[in-house]
Formats: sequence, structure tokens, C-alpha cells
Amino acid sequence: MALLDELRAAMVDGQSKQAVAKVNEGLDEGIDAGTLLREGLIAGMAEVGQLYEDGEIFVPEMLVAARAMTAALAVLKPHLVEQGVEPSGKVAIGTTQGDLHDIGKNLVAMMLEGSGYEIVDLGVDVPAEKFIQAIREGANVVAMSALLTTTMTNMQTAIEAIKEAGLREQVRIIIGGAPITKTYADEIGADGYAEDASSAVRLVKEVLAA
Repeated sequence: MALLDELRAAMVDGQSKQAVAKVNEGLDEGIDAGTLLREGLIAGMAEVGQLYEDGEIFVPEMLVAARAMTAALAVLKPHLVEQGVEPSGKVAIGTTQGDLHDIGKNLVAMMLEGSGYEIVDLGVDVPAEKFIQAIREGANVVAMSALLTTTMTNMQTAIEAIKEAGLREQVRIIIGGAPITKTYADEIGADGYAEDASSAVRLVKEVLAA
């Protein structure tokens, strides 16, 4: 369908006004909100992720595309709720305690939201208790970010606290950030490590399917 192709193209090009216009046009034409989400927004963000992985676009372009997705999704959300379209999962995301960096975390959150997940953005400098509360409120994935070697150890602190709260079995935990490696993720008992926003989307899908 031409309109869905145009919506995907607007997303990839980061054209927020065009993306919003195409969502409204689709709704006016009677296209199902779920179809606009799956075949427009989610497909568009998947293409953005692939272009990033192929080295054809970089973080700034990815951020612009994610902002276009956010604008389009804001229009679509009430219609999705009305139609009872369920999110693919609920992800609580935050930068770990002591760390105030949020650009990478924000990009991951936007990419995940554009891929059909409900996002609980806990912000920066997030203590273990906040992650625990989010799990108690239904988050089935916790995504932790750290940009400093001095704050990455707080990821392990949070995971241990989640275990002590008796919640570890009901949540998948993924981590990421500049100093983080898969080896470190394995060492502290996380379920996975993502090196960028695109791989984070794929990882969430994988851990929820496991």
C-alpha cells in the first residue's frame, strides 16, 4: 500500500511532520491503527535499525528518525488503546545509580517504543528500588545503561537487589553502555548485552521469546 510505504519512508528520513500527516491520512482512510503501527512505524524502525547496522546511517540520523516515530506514535496511541492493541512487552529502562548520562538510554527507549513495546522510562541515577518497583508494576524487561566504569558496578547491585526481592525469575534484565561487554553481562547475571539501540530492540525480542 502506497501510504504505508510513504509512512515508512518518512520515518526513515526523520520527517516528523510527514510521518504525522501520513498517520492521520491513514486513519482518515480507515486503515486499522494496528496495521499503521506494524506495517508503518515498526517496519520503519526496523529499516532504520538495519541501515544503522549496515553503516549507512549513524546515531544523529537514528535520533532524528526516532523523533519522527515518537511524533507519529503520539497520534496513533489513542487509537491503539481504543482498539485494544496490546504492546509486545513492558520495558523499564534507566541509567544506573550515580550516572547522569541519558542520550543512549533515550535512543534505546524510543527505538523500543517504535517497535511496539510499552516503555517505563525511569530516567537517570536510578536506584535498585526503582527497578524493583517497576517489576512489581508489571515490567517484564529491565534495561540498564551506564556510561562510566565507576557506575557500571551498580548494575550488579541492582540485579542482586532484584534477586533478594524474589523477583529475578519474572523479569529479563539487559544492560548496555560504553564500558559494558557481554563478558560483564554474563559475570553479573544479566540476560543479555546490547552494544547499541538497534541490537537492543533485537535483544528484547530474543529474551522475551526465551
